[in-house]
This record gives sequence, C-alpha cells and structure tokens, in this order.
Amino acid sequence: MIPIKTAKETEKMRIACRAAAEVLERTAALVQPGVTTKEIDEAAARFIAEIGGTSAFLGYRGFPGNICISLNEEVVHGIGGPRKIQYGDIVKLDIGILKGGWVGDTATTVPVGLIDPAVQKLLDVTEESLRIALSHARAGGRLGDLCASVEEHVTAHGFNVVREFVGHGVGRRLHEEPQIPNFGKPRTGLRLKPGMTLAVEPMVNMGAGGVKILEDGWTVVSADAKPSAHFEHTVLITDGEPEILTWREKTR
Repeated sequence: MIPIKTAKETEKMRIACRAAAEVLERTAALVQPGVTTKEIDEAAARFIAEIGGTSAFLGYRGFPGNICISLNEEVVHGIGGPRKIQYGDIVKLDIGILKGGWVGDTATTVPVGLIDPAVQKLLDVTEESLRIALSHARAGGRLGDLCASVEEHVTAHGFNVVREFVGHGVGRRLHEEPQIPNFGKPRTGLRLKPGMTLAVEPMVNMGAGGVKILEDGWTVVSADAKPSAHFEHTVLITDGEPEILTWREKTR
C-alpha cells in the first residue's frame, strides 16, 4: 500500500470509515430472532445508499451479497439468504463501504439474547485480541509484533486463530498490501509508517483453527463445526497514538 500523504486524503478515509461504522451499528441493531439473513443484508444495502456510499463487497470477485453475514460456525463471507436468526446465535457482520473513492472496512460479532457462557468468552477474547493488536499499530513498530499479539492472547485462553484468512491494508481499494495474519513472529516484518491504514481482523475458532468453504464457494466455516468469532477495525498509523477510524459504541 502507499501511505496516505495529504490531510485531504486522510479526511476522505475518515469519512468512509465513519460511514462503515454507522452502517454496522444500524445493521447490528436489527439482529434479532426470526429475522432472515437476507433481510439483514437488504437493510444494510439501504443504509449504505442512505449515507451516499456503495458496497465494497457486492460483485467483488463475484460476491453476491451487500455485506458478509455469518452465523455460529460460519467464520466469514456468509451470504444473506432465507436462514432465520435464532435465539442464542452469534451473528458476524462484516461491512465494507466505498465512499468518496476510499474504503471503510469493519466487522463485529453480535450475540442474539443470552448465549452459552463459553461462546461469550470466545467473543470477549476475540474482541480483546483486536484491542491488543491495535495497541501495536504504531509508527516504527514491526507488523510481526501486531500479528503475533493476536495469537498469543487467543491461545492463552484456549482458542485458535484462523490461519487461512487474514487482515489487510485498505484505502483506495478493499484489499491492499500488506497482508495481516493473526499470527506471526515478534520483531519481524515491515516497519509501520505514518499514513498506513490497516484492516485488522481477528477470526477465532472455539475448536481447532481449521476451516472449509461451503458449496456456495464463499461461506467459510470451522472444520469442526464449532463457533467462530470475528471483529475488525480499520486503523490509521500516525506519529502518535493509533487512530481507530471505524471506532463505534459497542453493539452489545
């Protein structure tokens, strides 16, 4: 990726990311028992249009959804359809918005009502691993430290990161360099520079870290059918504290 160089470009990226955060917040509020994943997808499409953006996912390499919506053992890249959300589910919402020539990318996992305490721990640990990773998003730091911090926290609590899918640079395009795995070797990798914008997204399985792709060619599920959690923020590397561009109030 080419770091953002001007204040004008930075502000455009902020606007795109704020739009993604707003749409995620509004979409998450609709998650409840009896609603279909297609209805959630269609509502998100309306929200995206209302803020003057377009889906960064729809049509990307043929993806048929406006957002990614993945339930329970589905890890990422789920497609909205007739499946109804049930009490006790966990619902992963991944939002990508193109606005003003820049992309905002963010995700959360929403519990539906009271969920199994072990699954709640999975969500808490995954979200905390994202917070820890973002604390490493500082100019002069090594990408390997950020990546390694996710797996270190996750495995300490008995869970496993997904290794086949990773975070990424984001800016004028949805997926830019560098790739940002949720594992790595400390004190290695590229040095982070001011102006870099990174989509950091831990994907964590309750069971083993292995995954498989369903027949639709998109939906990724845990290989052992155990629950999986996913959280994501876009962060701007600055000369000081990391700026979390997609920061929002908690959706749960």
